[in-house]
Amino acid sequence: MQQEEFIMKKRIGILTSGGDCPGLNATIRGVAKACYEMLGTDNVEIVGISNGYYGLIHNMCKTMTPEDFSGILTRGGTILGTKRQPFKMMKVIGEDNVDKVKNMKQTYRDQKLDCLLTLGGNGTHKTSKLLADEKLNVIGLPKTIDNDIYGTDVTFGFHTAVDIATDALDRLHTTACSHSRILLCEIMGNKAGWLTLNAGVAGGADIILIPEIPYDIDKVCQSVIKRSESGKNFSIIAVAEGCFDKEEAKLKKKERAKRRAEAGMVTATNRIAAQIQEKTGLEARVCVPGHMLRGGSPSAYDRILATQFGVYAAGLIQKEHYGMSVAKVGGSITANRLEDIAGKTKFVTEDDTLVKTARDLGVTFGD
Repeated sequence: MQQEEFIMKKRIGILTSGGDCPGLNATIRGVAKACYEMLGTDNVEIVGISNGYYGLIHNMCKTMTPEDFSGILTRGGTILGTKRQPFKMMKVIGEDNVDKVKNMKQTYRDQKLDCLLTLGGNGTHKTSKLLADEKLNVIGLPKTIDNDIYGTDVTFGFHTAVDIATDALDRLHTTACSHSRILLCEIMGNKAGWLTLNAGVAGGADIILIPEIPYDIDKVCQSVIKRSESGKNFSIIAVAEGCFDKEEAKLKKKERAKRRAEAGMVTATNRIAAQIQEKTGLEARVCVPGHMLRGGSPSAYDRILATQFGVYAAGLIQKEHYGMSVAKVGGSITANRLEDIAGKTKFVTEDDTLVKTARDLGVTFGD
């Protein structure tokens, strides 16, 4: 009888991979509580995998209890820990002679997992598909402050980061006005500009620079001068860390990186500030909120979204519907096949509604 009960139990592995963000713990909690409710506490064992795919490779696993998921709804970061494990290196056997794919499959078997839940961004989802292709039962949950995962309108962590970036821009207004300065706020977003676009509009930025719309520094300066001549003694510029000018847009990624390295600048923000000061004679300063955008407690919106995603994932487990990634499309929580979304990035388009809204307000994108 005991043996039959053991066989009935579902063992569910959970890992968080890549950069952390608010909402990871809320999602973990949503999955766990819903699994216990749907399947019965005695019929579920949840295995926490430490430090993302690194932990899966090295079998860093722990069977968790219902108490482990109590009190984490509002907690930032991830109780499981996270670590970056680049997808492009997953099939590469390095100096440590570790076959990462083989080890992940072995850990899955050694832990007697029925399925694996992976909370992460684009790289995480590519590895999720790789494991699904290796016949493991995988479900992805879309996490990133960049909001650039294909197939979902929004990712958990994004709205909280928008709130934090907006607060930073709000605070820059008063000091910029007091000192008659041009203040540039560098916001995370190396490939996609969703975070900078949304925070820029919400925070009343005068200029928004994002990777999808290469800028002309002369047009940026013209906008600053126009504001100055109209009696405005300051300007706020929201700059995505991955933005580049129209000349750089002609270069390959490695060429852009090399040029910036030679100039001693990783991102464009400091260079833009120096160019504005040189071309306009107006004082320009840079503010970098950096990892603050990823820290702290999730917003009410993200707590709800993360919980919805977690509960939907539990439903997929109950139905044994694997090889999927949870998503929000329109007003509904749904799921996409990993093969349809892994490896694709959702970019801001020039005809995006919010881009049009910003332009109609007089915001310039430097193009």
